[in-house]
Amino acid sequence: MTHETASNQRAGGTRVLLAAALAALQVSACAPLVVGGAMVGGTMVVIDRRTTGTQLEDQTIESKASSRIKDLLGDRAHVNVTSYNRTVLLTGEAPTDADRTAIEQAVQRVENVRSTVNELAVMLPSSMSTRSNDSYLTGKVKATYIDAKDLQANAFKVVTERSSVYLMGRVTEREATRATDLARTVSGVQKVVRVFEIVTEAELAEAAAKNDAAAKK
Repeated sequence: MTHETASNQRAGGTRVLLAAALAALQVSACAPLVVGGAMVGGTMVVIDRRTTGTQLEDQTIESKASSRIKDLLGDRAHVNVTSYNRTVLLTGEAPTDADRTAIEQAVQRVENVRSTVNELAVMLPSSMSTRSNDSYLTGKVKATYIDAKDLQANAFKVVTERSSVYLMGRVTEREATRATDLARTVSGVQKVVRVFEIVTEAELAEAAAKNDAAAKK
């Protein structure tokens, strides 16, 4: 896994990107969703490079970790928990260094957590306007990936915190570099942090074959 920071470069096209983001999120009310080309209970699930079991594990990890953090600090901290393939990214704000450490330790004790990346800042919780801007930037980055055509946009999980963009996913080095470079071009993004699990083209093909086989059962 790589974890590095890159500086942002300015670029235009905000309205076009937002339109693309909205279009990507719109789904017909009567259209079933698909996982790896197969319907799951008549519900649409975005194509994902993780197994269905791992996706469920990640959801459970996020839920349990968030609950433990709430019990630990209540509303004194603002923490976003993002789990991808059992690697947990912690972003947001903690009141003190001791709280920052305690949060990570609590998350590490959650069942099935493989590793943690602690990006919590020691400061007061961010404002609602800051969080709204972060959501806006996340949408712009996702739309940029959809626009790019040479990336599988759903292979990336994008998290934005105080204008810093964190990228997660099981991707090849080429995909990681391309996604990072594109995120840098989005206006308003201050830095890009890679939290990728790098795989080879062969490993990616093998995982895709296994997911397809599992979806057909």
